[in-house]
Amino acid sequence: MNRVAIVTGGSRGIGLGISQSLIAEGVRVAVVATRPEPEGLVDSLGGAEHAAYFRATVDDVDSHAALVADVVARFGRIDVLINNAGVGPTERLDILEATPESYDRVMGINLRGPYFLTQAVANQMLGQEQLEGAPRGVIVNVSSISATTVSTNRGEYCISKAGVSMATRLWAARLAPEGILAYEVRPGIIATDMTAGVKDRYDALFAQGISPMPRWGQPSDVGGAVAALASGAMPYSTGDVINVDGGMHLPRL
Repeated sequence: MNRVAIVTGGSRGIGLGISQSLIAEGVRVAVVATRPEPEGLVDSLGGAEHAAYFRATVDDVDSHAALVADVVARFGRIDVLINNAGVGPTERLDILEATPESYDRVMGINLRGPYFLTQAVANQMLGQEQLEGAPRGVIVNVSSISATTVSTNRGEYCISKAGVSMATRLWAARLAPEGILAYEVRPGIIATDMTAGVKDRYDALFAQGISPMPRWGQPSDVGGAVAALASGAMPYSTGDVINVDGGMHLPRL
């Protein structure tokens, strides 16, 4: 029986790269996103045998039970949860000018929503039959280098990603005795629609040596890391952080 993954924000950018990488490894994917289903998306992922689209809003905690039930009704089970959906502030403002409305929006989507979706999915994993030769479940939280790197014009984003990092440790510690593994993947500068507006700025930073690997990351770079973790090939590891940032996290002189 093929394993089943939920990928939030799985229809574009990093999420699409993750969906593609999981399907390439034989995992069936429930793509979850807020917008209407993009035309041809499921076909591009190999068709209905491999993928299905579910329209849902991660920060609507009251809808999580229905989403889990819909995915189970479609695929029979859930083995992997990829908490990837996330947003930046609508407007980058200095932390002396940031608004409570922006803070609440970013935290709701980036931290509060995934926290409670993990709760709902983990309980589903605990209640279903474990597949032979696989962990009971795998949870991967996609955070950001902003979990530890300061950007004072988007403080709410940095705080949300730092929270995601701690949430990963919490779930790893709580779920390890139950056979469910949890990891954090921490992307660096990845070429997506979210970063398209700051392309010139980051091109200049790459030229100045911001990263040992002098190139933009691609969604497939993150997808490959997530797929490796989701495979269950590291059954005695949990709570780990995998940096996908071209080496940006390395302290250098």
